[in-house]
Amino acid sequence: MNKLIVAPAPHAHSGDSVSKNMLLVIAALMPAYAVSLAAFGWGALITTLISIAACCLVEWLIAKFLLKQKPTLCDCSAILTGLLLAFNLPSNLPWWLVVIGAVVAIGIGKMTFGGLGQNPFNPALVGRVFLLIAYPVQMTSWPLPQGFAGRYVDAVTGATPLAAMKQIVKGNADLVSQLPDLKDALFGFMGGSLGEVSAIALLAGGIFLICMKVITWHIPVSILATIALFAWIATPEGFACSHEYILYTLLTGGIMLGAFFMATDYVTSPMTNWGKVIFGIGIGLIVMVIRTWGAYPEGMSFAILIMNATVPLLNKIRPKLFGEVVKK
Repeated sequence: MNKLIVAPAPHAHSGDSVSKNMLLVIAALMPAYAVSLAAFGWGALITTLISIAACCLVEWLIAKFLLKQKPTLCDCSAILTGLLLAFNLPSNLPWWLVVIGAVVAIGIGKMTFGGLGQNPFNPALVGRVFLLIAYPVQMTSWPLPQGFAGRYVDAVTGATPLAAMKQIVKGNADLVSQLPDLKDALFGFMGGSLGEVSAIALLAGGIFLICMKVITWHIPVSILATIALFAWIATPEGFACSHEYILYTLLTGGIMLGAFFMATDYVTSPMTNWGKVIFGIGIGLIVMVIRTWGAYPEGMSFAILIMNATVPLLNKIRPKLFGEVVKK
């Protein structure tokens, strides 16, 4: 019997697929999304539905009529992009701005480069940063948790913990008393975007992705460790101890969402483990530099996009191949 079988690669299939991994990431986001719904009510639901629908429609239109190729909505990447974009937006953002963000995210951040697998930058963050720069007032009017009792357009807005921490870093130590309890920051009883209100739910989702081997620990751990080390070294006056400032730094803003769900994007992150560690360290440093000395209270989106640009260089960091001759 001839056991020598010649066939094209791949020779073994693990059972993974793009759509499966996308659905697992969406599932991992559901605990945090449930907290967002409880906090912001109809606003969170409406913003998410508009974002997902607009992302899917834009991708279908571009693939069908501009690229002249079969639409790839079945891979669920557009749905995930829409969900992540919504997580980066205030729940009271006008619907037309959500649509603009979706057009930029899919049309410019993804399909301009040829679609999934070819985009150098995270599409959802491209849309979010565009909106932040073009419409800073609307993008920084953060609703306070009102639940389903609050109306979509009349949500009460207020300063986020990040805004107070920005002033504390600048020397206004009296604002420490205005920060929410660490328990509130952990479970999500504070203002912010949909993806900023429940650090523990995002952490649980991230651990789920690591356990399911959808992502590895290298990027999230290196980001969180770098931010924690920076916060420990540069703890401002007003905090009882450096550990308190470290916890507030990690639990507020988009740290958890960015570390586990945005920076770990397959397409826009390095392939090697050492590349991932350097990538995560770079993100952590840029985040803290922006938070400490920059004009914006948050820097996760900018940090990830900046480090996305370094990925082709980081991918050159690879182990020596078996039998490879190293030129001196």
